[in-house]
Amino acid sequence: MFTQEQIKKAVKSKGYIYFDSPKNYDVNIIGIRCNNNDKVTNLFDDILVLIYKKDGEVIYKEYPITTDPGVRSLKELQNINGCAILVPGQYRSCYMIGTHKTYKALVQRDNVKVYRDKNKDLKYDLDSKTIQNGLFGINIHKSGKDSNIVDNWSAGCQVFKKEKDFNEFMSIITKSAEIFGNKFTYTLLNKNDIK
Repeated sequence: MFTQEQIKKAVKSKGYIYFDSPKNYDVNIIGIRCNNNDKVTNLFDDILVLIYKKDGEVIYKEYPITTDPGVRSLKELQNINGCAILVPGQYRSCYMIGTHKTYKALVQRDNVKVYRDKNKDLKYDLDSKTIQNGLFGINIHKSGKDSNIVDNWSAGCQVFKKEKDFNEFMSIITKSAEIFGNKFTYTLLNKNDIK
């Protein structure tokens, strides 16, 4: 859908760090939120881009994910302040390999910013007055084998549609951790940031 150059340009235009070392597995983990009208689709209609080098070659991968919470999470609030929606930005070293429920995933290790949506109207309320900064368990994990609807797979987490994609992602992330340590940066862009 996009090219490595488009993503690199978008990341740098925001003043964010783009990892471009010649070393193997120096990963860029970038979410792209594709929903521009703020209506809840309940679909895995966003993209996670993984870019890194291996033996001098740039590897570029795109996976279907959701960067938005699903219908059940927005209607059955787990937090009195409202359902979390990750604010676009770059979260430097905020993630590590850890345990999400019962399996290895990227888990939050430092503060991130989230909007809070609590009116249950099935529109994402991206109101800057509701932003909270903290540790909320906004993880990067999988859904089912190949899920079609988000529902309660995400209450703010960044969630893979397909288990096999997630497993491939985690195998690459694990190799990166062995070289660079168990700290990962996640960058969330909006689709219209990419030209």
